[in-house]
Amino acid sequence: MEQLVNFIIRPPRAEYNPESDLLDEEFMLKGKWYQRKDIEVKNGRGDVLQCSHYVPLVSPEGKPLPCVIYCHGNSGCRADASEAAIILLPSNITVFTLDFSGSGLSGGEHVTLGWNEKDDLKAVVDYLRADGNVSLIGLWGRSMGAVTSLMYGAEDPSIAGIVLDSPFSDLVELMLELVDTYKFRLPKFTVKFAIQFMRKSIQKKAKFDITGLNTIKVAKSCFVPALFGHAIGDDFIRPHHSDRIFEAYMGDKNIIKFEGDHNSPRPQFYFDSINIFFHNVLQPPEDEVGATLYDSIHDYFGKGTWAIPEVGFFPDSSTASKATSSTSDAINQVRSKRPMSRTEVPSDIPSEEHLPGCQDKDTVDNGSSSSNMISFELSNGHPFDPHVTTTMDDDQYVEYQLDDLTGFPCNVEEEERMFMEAIIESLKDLDMRQPQTEEQAKACADSSESAKKDEINGRDTCSTTEKSSSLPLESTSTQVVHDQVAQKPL
Repeated sequence: MEQLVNFIIRPPRAEYNPESDLLDEEFMLKGKWYQRKDIEVKNGRGDVLQCSHYVPLVSPEGKPLPCVIYCHGNSGCRADASEAAIILLPSNITVFTLDFSGSGLSGGEHVTLGWNEKDDLKAVVDYLRADGNVSLIGLWGRSMGAVTSLMYGAEDPSIAGIVLDSPFSDLVELMLELVDTYKFRLPKFTVKFAIQFMRKSIQKKAKFDITGLNTIKVAKSCFVPALFGHAIGDDFIRPHHSDRIFEAYMGDKNIIKFEGDHNSPRPQFYFDSINIFFHNVLQPPEDEVGATLYDSIHDYFGKGTWAIPEVGFFPDSSTASKATSSTSDAINQVRSKRPMSRTEVPSDIPSEEHLPGCQDKDTVDNGSSSSNMISFELSNGHPFDPHVTTTMDDDQYVEYQLDDLTGFPCNVEEEERMFMEAIIESLKDLDMRQPQTEEQAKACADSSESAKKDEINGRDTCSTTEKSSSLPLESTSTQVVHDQVAQKPL
């Protein structure tokens, strides 16, 4: 369980070099020059957040432009926003990105899957509004970043629109599904107690409550226009999470499903849909001159990559031939430079198939859920409760039906009571499993006790006999004297 806790709140930090893994400090995209401004923002907890803002080198008409804040996943960093910048900058939409606290190069020790990240996002929004160089603000989040965007959007109705790529609907449900999908081994006591243990451990380490991360409840109070996206083959955060949030969401909404898994590169039609969505909700200024002059030039030049003409010089055909031919090619170029961060289960976490004696069991029954693991089934994208089997293998693992969290202890005394009840049940189970052994041990103990008593009695008998054999002379003498006295005349 401790490994699962660490996997949630302390995944490996994304490692990157800002000089080589971010877009260049100055670069050309579709015939226009842009720059990267690196910024430090301090959150409410005092952690320094490393940020970057991609903006045109020369703003159209000198007016503030709308901005989209890109929010990375739990193992990600600000380098993951390069694709978003390539997609949105030509539409006169600036892109701001950050390393959340506990991620990338920012301060902070733990990742909280949206809980503290929401406050990081607030610090960034406050900075942008105080800076005065942006107009409307939109949010684009992936995985943990999508949860963060949704939670913040529900609190700040001035956000113009949000893109939610593969958010989870409930963290506790996600943890249970991860146990089932990746076959983490939970200890015997009950799933409820195991989840409660993780809850307390995470509260102690990362200072947040996993039961509070329920985005379905948040969706019921969020009215910001939203575009949902989810990969059909995502087995890390399953597509029904987005479906459930989408059903509960109160604002204008749309959802797009596409091929791939949680870490797959997103398809171009999905990026096109995002571009159209943000263009509609942010209303960026049109750049007529740039549109007619550079429409035929679809390129990405970076000063750190190629020799680039001076600013303001229109590249000739020989220079333009070095450029990519489309936005998708530019994205592929960025991906080859640094792929998007991936969310993966660490290889050092033991899974059931890696444990002794478990491989054969899985091989025998691949079509049904093992009785010692939590199982979920889906029908039309809706989750059912876990199955509780009528028979159970004689091992150290059990299933437990988890309808809701009402059975969780709410204080230390109740938790201790649950712990003692679990221990008592375990001892009862141990008694039921080994009755004969205990009876044999008891019989053996009784026999040993009887043997000791017999040995003691034997010793006493021998001692009495020895004493009797040593006393006859004295007894006879006494009797003779008595008889002699009795025979004397009075």
